[in-house]
Amino acid sequence: MKLTTKGRYAVTAMLDVAIHSGQGPISLSDISKRQSISLSYLEQLFSKLRQQCLVESIRGPGGGYCLARDASEIYVSEIVDAVNESVDATSCGGQGDCQKGEMCLTHHLWEDLSDQIHDFLSGISLDCLITRREISQISKRQDMVEDRRLELT
Repeated sequence: MKLTTKGRYAVTAMLDVAIHSGQGPISLSDISKRQSISLSYLEQLFSKLRQQCLVESIRGPGGGYCLARDASEIYVSEIVDAVNESVDATSCGGQGDCQKGEMCLTHHLWEDLSDQIHDFLSGISLDCLITRREISQISKRQDMVEDRRLELT
């Protein structure tokens, strides 16, 4: 079972927006620098996140993205789903053709695990993540690094 880069980056970027939401719209460029995610990749992800009404875009100088709803109302599973990502523990991608075109003995077990993971992610909001001490510490470190980089330029 693997959550691919697309899902991981989408959750990371959304968490970054949520953490910095008090600063107004967050530019993709800032997210890119803080999270080491390519700007073009973020543009693709945020297009999908915007289509699913998870973020709103603000145009013009000082523009960027902000959450479309409160961080307590946006769940990790929604973000993963918005970028067309699935958490699938089956070896056949859920198709049921795991063993020479037929379903294997453990297909339903792995399918049930996939459902459990999705349910787990459905219970975790961005707000739950923000309030975790270690996430707050990491965010502060990233902000300090960015502040030092800006001072040098």
